[in-house]
Amino acid sequence: MPRLLENLPKNISKEDQDYLKKYGERLSDSTQNAKWIGSQDDHEEHAGQSLVTRNYEVIKQWAEERGAKPATVPGTEHGRTLGVLRFNFPGFGGKDLQETSWEEWLRTFDERKLVFLFQERLKNGNQSNFFRLESPLREDA
Repeated sequence: MPRLLENLPKNISKEDQDYLKKYGERLSDSTQNAKWIGSQDDHEEHAGQSLVTRNYEVIKQWAEERGAKPATVPGTEHGRTLGVLRFNFPGFGGKDLQETSWEEWLRTFDERKLVFLFQERLKNGNQSNFFRLESPLREDA
């Protein structure tokens, strides 16, 4: 059983439970050791803690708190589907990124069965911009 399944919050959705049962063992150790965040009411237990979610509202809130916009890397598209997903953070050199709509970004996130690994705060208490998107479907994930 994936470690993530051992300590899930009570408010985790049936969809998230099903996802973890199907893909949990294929996620990285970092992701399996992270705290699952099922809603905007769930938060880190301590600064620097790794968190993971598939909840759209959690992802959007995290990005918006940092002024980040959904984006993609131009030239990495797959036909009509967005390519590599990123966030464009103000003041962090996102000139090579192409901003996109939340609808397109989240549709691509969902189609690829991704999880959002992130931090709310660094160990020193400052806001963290760390995130990583992980796919259980990729061999190198």
